[in-house]
Amino acid sequence: YLSRTDLSYANLSDADLSYANLSEADLRCAYLNKAYLNEANLSEANLRDANLKKASLVGADLSWACLVAADLNGACLIEANLNKANLSDADLRCAYLSRTDLSYANLSDADLSKADFGNANLSHAKFHGADLCRTDFRGADLSHAEFH
Repeated sequence: YLSRTDLSYANLSDADLSYANLSEADLRCAYLNKAYLNEANLSEANLRDANLKKASLVGADLSWACLVAADLNGACLIEANLNKANLSDADLRCAYLSRTDLSYANLSDADLSKADFGNANLSHAKFHGADLCRTDFRGADLSHAEFH
């Protein structure tokens, strides 16, 4: 168990942390480029400014996680739980978020260009100032989402 562990600034690129319990872990500025975090528990983790470029987070629990200014460019978050996560200023260009729960998530000022939110739950999510260029929302639940 790595719950509540300080892994800030750690180089974990290409690491296989699938199914790991990283709840409440400090992963600020961690380098997780191309890491495997499938089904990992990252609830309430601090991933501020973390590099998760092209990481695989399929089915991961990121509820209440802090992902402010995180780089998730090209990351795969299919069926992940990001309920109430803070993704403000995050880079989610070309990210795969289909069937993901982003209800009540903060995506303000995030770059969501070319991201795939197909069939995702985005109810009550905040998109203030987000870049939505060529973002795919087909089948997504956008009820009560805020765009202004």
